[in-house]
Amino acid sequence: MTGPSGAGKGTLILRLLHRLSELALAVSATTRERRPGEVDGREYWFLSDEEFDRRLAAGDFLEYVRFPWGQRSGTLRSEIERIGDEERIPVLELELEGAKTVRDEVPGSFTIFVDAPLEELERRLLERATESMGEIGERLAMAREQKREADEFHCVVLNDDLERASSDLEGVVRGELRAVGRLSPT
Repeated sequence: MTGPSGAGKGTLILRLLHRLSELALAVSATTRERRPGEVDGREYWFLSDEEFDRRLAAGDFLEYVRFPWGQRSGTLRSEIERIGDEERIPVLELELEGAKTVRDEVPGSFTIFVDAPLEELERRLLERATESMGEIGERLAMAREQKREADEFHCVVLNDDLERASSDLEGVVRGELRAVGRLSPT
């Protein structure tokens, strides 16, 4: 799942995980500082720049991105293996380039672009209050660019209404799971 900052990817993923036990979240690794209340291995794997470099050189990342403001984030192959060992399907919350990498390099992957109106993205980022005004500006500029590429993904979910977007997302994912024979009878 990909989309601009503030589109609600994380919120939609949490709702989806509660509704479909076949799915599990692949916890991303990041070099950003831990925010209050975050736990290593739950929200992210928090890595130093040196550890990120070491793991990158070792080929431990399926994909990664360097943000304009300096931090790096990526998906560790070990997370995909962990979820596969649990006989579940990994859900990845990715930046645009990472989602394209997974789409192009992982057979059977299904990519979803979560979108929201720019005014709503700005409101959510301001409300979240975890980025500086400069970083919010960078994220909004990036969002404008990302929106132009939405049609490169299998599906677009508009998150301007959380209940409807959650329902739409669940319907899309259930349909895909049925198509590949991975939906548990409930």
